[in-house]
This record gives sequence, structure tokens and C-alpha cells, in this order.
Amino acid sequence: MENVPKDLRNLRACLVCSLIKTVEMFETDGCDNCDEFLRMKGNRDNVFDCTSSNFDGFIALMSPKDSWVARWQRINKCVQGIYAISITGRLPHNVVREMKTRGFRYRTRDMTKL
Repeated sequence: MENVPKDLRNLRACLVCSLIKTVEMFETDGCDNCDEFLRMKGNRDNVFDCTSSNFDGFIALMSPKDSWVARWQRINKCVQGIYAISITGRLPHNVVREMKTRGFRYRTRDMTKL
């Protein structure tokens, strides 16, 4: 799979879907699930605003539609890849507003502030 990081340094997780990639991978390819509205591809500032390096655990997602873990983590409609179990961090308010105006719903994956 192309979106699985080969290097375990500089990993970050998307704050919307929890996909894990390196900074360079997010900057080169964006988020395979969320770049339509997060626009990380080619934008290092958006990569740092829309991802977090503070996350726990890994899920290797191979069969999104068949996985109960994928349903439980709300990633069953996402691409195959490596996902974080939990993430610390939240999207900037302007990104959340932009998502809302475009019809996308944001549900935080940060359970530390609930």
C-alpha cells in the first residue's frame, strides 16, 4: 500500500479520519480520505494544522467494510492504511467552519477534552 509509512519517524495522524502518514507523505499526497476539504497536498501549513503528532495506538485497516474495529473507530468508509486509535488535538476553527459550509461534519477524535 502506498499510503503506509515506511519510516516511523515524523508520523502524524489526520485530525478528521486518523490516517497516519509522515509529514512528507501528507504534503506530497494529502490525506487519502479528507484532502477534498483539508487541502493538505502541497501545503505544509495545512499539514501541521490538520494533523497531530500526539496519538496513541495503531490500527492496520485492510478490509474497511468487513471490520468491526473500523465501524467502532468510524473509519469503515476510509481507505486501507494505518490509523491512530486516539488523537490529541483539534482542527482550527476556520477549518471546521469551512467544512461545515461545504456540508462536511466534523467529529473530534480528541477524547482528552470531553
